[in-house]
Amino acid sequence: MSAHSPAPAEAGARRADRGAFSGRTSFIFAAIGSAVGLGNIWRFPAVAYENGGGAFILPYLVALLTAGIPLLFLDYAIGHRWRGSAPAAWRRFRRWTEFIGWWQVLIALVIALYYALILAWATNYMIFSLDQRWGDDPNAFFGQYTQALSGTDVHISFDVVPAVLVSMVVVWIATIVVMALGVQKGISASSVVFIPLLVIMFVILVIRALFLPGAIDGLEALFRPHWAALLSPGVWVAAYGQIFFSLSVAFGIMLTYSSYLKKRTDLTGSGLVVGFANSGFEILCGIGVFSALGFMAQAQGVQVSEVVSSGIGLAFIAFPAIISEAPAGALIGVLFFGSLVLAGFTSLISIVEVVIAAIQDKFGLSRISSTLWVCVPLAVVSTALFSTTMGMPLLDVLDKWVNEYGIVAAALVSTIVVTYVVRGLPTLRDHLDHRGTFPIGRWWLVCVGLIAPVVLGVSLVSSTISLVTSPTTYSGYPGWFIVVFGWLMALALLVAGIVLSLLPWPATSNLFKDDSDGDPIAPEVVAGQGLEARADAATPHELRSPAGRV
Repeated sequence: MSAHSPAPAEAGARRADRGAFSGRTSFIFAAIGSAVGLGNIWRFPAVAYENGGGAFILPYLVALLTAGIPLLFLDYAIGHRWRGSAPAAWRRFRRWTEFIGWWQVLIALVIALYYALILAWATNYMIFSLDQRWGDDPNAFFGQYTQALSGTDVHISFDVVPAVLVSMVVVWIATIVVMALGVQKGISASSVVFIPLLVIMFVILVIRALFLPGAIDGLEALFRPHWAALLSPGVWVAAYGQIFFSLSVAFGIMLTYSSYLKKRTDLTGSGLVVGFANSGFEILCGIGVFSALGFMAQAQGVQVSEVVSSGIGLAFIAFPAIISEAPAGALIGVLFFGSLVLAGFTSLISIVEVVIAAIQDKFGLSRISSTLWVCVPLAVVSTALFSTTMGMPLLDVLDKWVNEYGIVAAALVSTIVVTYVVRGLPTLRDHLDHRGTFPIGRWWLVCVGLIAPVVLGVSLVSSTISLVTSPTTYSGYPGWFIVVFGWLMALALLVAGIVLSLLPWPATSNLFKDDSDGDPIAPEVVAGQGLEARADAATPHELRSPAGRV
């Protein structure tokens, strides 16, 4: 029996009740909500500044067009054609590739565990902004607030930080409520509200920041082009890295979301909207953040380069310092941290959805049952681990390794498998082209089959060399901590993905059901074969490879 065929007793008897987006607009808002996350706000501005300033926009756009959007299309095609979660869709694509789907699910699971911690911090800091509770020393206050272990002092600790614990519980309760409401009433409805609100809040923040003294100096520092940087391979790797991490490609989110789309949807047009909306928001973030950093530099009488930071340091140390000195600082604080909460929350629900969809498909559960089976254990483990004094170093190491050895490695393996092992790109190309805004043609084949694997491979090798040859351990943490939660964790995700792919699917699973519309699932790809053109085909799902007709 092929992987996509229904079990004999179930043939044509049932359809999968997975939920669906009501239309293309709902999907686009949800996809933008996933792509627009914390990395847009606190990672892109610093990456652009450190890699050529205004000149960085060129490699960034090249990376978007040659890797980001093409890989987005790849995820859309697999999810939309095989109508399932990551494991189900990859299994239907070709039986033995199921491990890639489970690998992506486990990556999402790990990210969800620690992502809630950052949301908890942002929620508290939004409240702290009202009275600028951090006082004159935001750095010391952050340390007191998190009570985080650092450097060689890091060890396994379950000493709970009450303020963080309460906020994490609130975050998880909100997440469970949204996820239980389902694809349209939960994920889509929240994104349709939160994404416009996020944009409005950040636009107000940017306008306010632009009128701060020194804002022009900050913008000049960010956008002054250093054209010589374009000759550095590291700058191009940084551009591709930013695109990979920013667009939510290659770890199951966009694949899962596209499986909820209507069959007549224009996938390529939707992908362009999502890709450019995400990049547009990143540039807006750069303007807002560097306007504020310019003000901070002028207030302290230093160069902008001396106050530039990214990640946690920017959000919870640099920005509180800006808020303390800026006119109407409370407004800036609420807008900034409110933006972090909204951007982070829409990303968190997309990450959790990857896991919920996999469990729902595997066991044929209802939406509420699968949500509870996934989210309650996730919430318990997340809160138990990350509301403690070891929460921040654990987050730091997991994030480093799950990004560079989870997302990047999974993307590299999937592009190689699809292009060279299964040779499934012609099928996916024809699926995308059937109702697409424009024919993707050879451009897409070259980007997915050649450019993306090369860049991903270079990124993986350079990251490994950097970590292995460093004279000190990452962030000064103990070696055993790096080995256990870094290297072994990354390897365990792959091994566990392979093991999970070998386990049988119950007869009640969605794998053996027709799709949510009651139509049969498309057959596996035929190596090297595209789909046969049919003028009467209303959807790409009606198309079959000539050698794969049934």
